[in-house]
Amino acid sequence: MTVNHNEMANAIRFLAADAVQKAKSGHPGMPMGMADVAAVLYAKFLKHDPSDPDWADRDRFVLSAGHGSMLIYSLLYLNGYPGMTMEELSNFRQLGAKTAGHPEYGHAAGIEMTTGPLGQGITTAVGMALAERMMNARFGDDLVDHYTYVIAGDGCLMEGVSQEAISFAGHQKLSKLIVMWDDNEICIDGKTDLTLSDRQLERFEASGWNTLSIDGHDPAEIARALSEARTSDRPTLIGCRTTIGFGAPKLAGSHKTHGAPLGDEEIAGMREALGWTSPPFEVPGAVLDAWRNSSAAGREAHADWRKRLDASAQKAEFARLAKGELPGGWEIALNDYKKKMAAEQPKKATRQASGMALEVLAEAIPEMIGGSADLTGSVNTKTATMSPISADDYGGRYVHYGVREHGMAAFMNGMALHGGFIPYGGTFLVFADYMRGAIRLSALMGVRVVYVLTHDSIGLGEDGPTHQPVETVASLRAMPNFRVFRPADVVETAECWAAALTAPTTPSGMVLSRQGLPAVRVAHTDDNLCARGGYVLREAEGGDRKVTLMATGSEVSIALEARDTLQAEGIPTAVVSMPCFELFDEQDDAYRAAVLGDPNGVRVAVEAAIRMGWDRYLGAAGGFVGMTGFGASAPAPALYEHFGITADAVVAEAKNRL
Repeated sequence: MTVNHNEMANAIRFLAADAVQKAKSGHPGMPMGMADVAAVLYAKFLKHDPSDPDWADRDRFVLSAGHGSMLIYSLLYLNGYPGMTMEELSNFRQLGAKTAGHPEYGHAAGIEMTTGPLGQGITTAVGMALAERMMNARFGDDLVDHYTYVIAGDGCLMEGVSQEAISFAGHQKLSKLIVMWDDNEICIDGKTDLTLSDRQLERFEASGWNTLSIDGHDPAEIARALSEARTSDRPTLIGCRTTIGFGAPKLAGSHKTHGAPLGDEEIAGMREALGWTSPPFEVPGAVLDAWRNSSAAGREAHADWRKRLDASAQKAEFARLAKGELPGGWEIALNDYKKKMAAEQPKKATRQASGMALEVLAEAIPEMIGGSADLTGSVNTKTATMSPISADDYGGRYVHYGVREHGMAAFMNGMALHGGFIPYGGTFLVFADYMRGAIRLSALMGVRVVYVLTHDSIGLGEDGPTHQPVETVASLRAMPNFRVFRPADVVETAECWAAALTAPTTPSGMVLSRQGLPAVRVAHTDDNLCARGGYVLREAEGGDRKVTLMATGSEVSIALEARDTLQAEGIPTAVVSMPCFELFDEQDDAYRAAVLGDPNGVRVAVEAAIRMGWDRYLGAAGGFVGMTGFGASAPAPALYEHFGITADAVVAEAKNRL
């Protein structure tokens, strides 16, 4: 029996409509409207092998309009991806199902990233497409030659981050990036002309894209457009004019199909209109066979690729990078560097210390890819041997992201998800708020991205409160599966980098000072003390500990000065450096108790930020020296005095509690 395109597309439509109806919530309109585009893409163009969903040279598909998640779930089921059963589809949006309300990376094979926050998908896909070109520059067409496809909606293109993505992708000439825009003229509130009148194709053209416009329900037009896009020397936008809720007899074309079930009566009418006689959650055998057979070309391509990999002299290195394994020997190089720094005891800003550590690490770990949001000289992210990545040379190791902080974060997510690289990128800590949506997805997806966040406090001085992030560290510490590192000197900075790089499923923020800081780790140890999150930097002397001073970053030296005063007055005082709360919280009870000391003793924390987050270590009677509001514009020493973040203030806070 010959199965035609309409039957294959309608399988998607009815799986989506029936799943949303059973769940009593969801978004049926977009999957119904884009079913024709998705059917042509998966059945005729997408290079994939459902039996090996993680094949390194597969094409990537990103559903940027993640609310239409039943589109990708239906495609995964129809193509026979492991674990995506009809039972999973029927349990759409239920606890424990792989079919969450929005696609979740790691929940099911074939989902390349978590989407739902609009704009993140198209922007992250730019990072995937860039990584493909970068890997191609290293391993050639035989091992790396694939496309990145995106389905995006009007909402994705309204989000500001989409402009960062469009501009960057056009500038980098990412010709293997193809975006299919669901041009249905509908948003949640009604017609899109309520809120915008952009000429989207011209917008993309202005940023160097190839653009096409088609009838999104004509399979021949869809196929011609995809074929043409694959020959372009620029990224391509295909405007797909569609009808949201296609096939629904009364609601097609209405915003009412966007985010609510169609209703039993409407779905029954849809079955009659489209000639679909199968009951809910049942696909005719011939249609399912046609879908399952459509990936045969991908399986053949995979087998051919496997032969080329086996014959390649680069096989071992390619496999290592694909697995995300670090190379041998880097720990030795870093430990030698630590030993040298402990002996030399340089006074450096930790942003400079980070740059020094990167000179060692990037030399030993070739997959590290640096970058910054137009702040290279300030954030110290470019090493001496790194050359820029450009449209003329994807073989470099440094990305000039421009003033696109949010885009930078999402691009790095895409590079990490693609595989083969460990991206890190720098900006000022205060602009973490500009990156927040993408940072949160880093944590939610569990990808190894390192955010270099400098100018971390009032210590940046004269630029004033607009640039002084008094609340930002606390907000990042509140995020699950995100590690905030705030090192105190050159040695701690190196150790924090090591801890970040050895966390393959956790992103990190390196929170670094603008101002120079004295060395506090002056005795070498092979152990990575910062990897435990917090440790006793100086133990109390002259009796049992009575006071524990805790600090991070630039305030550790203040705590040490305060300790000297208290010790001189006969008050046994310890200093605990706490570079990473999250790692400290992972330690066992005995270790944490030994570091923090007697719970009935005096504990005082000092940090040039707000108190939030410290109380779980301080206890009810603990003291805090830090910020209670925004900063001001003045030289850093004057600001520390003005806001009372001094050794004398720490001493007074401790004595008041004795």
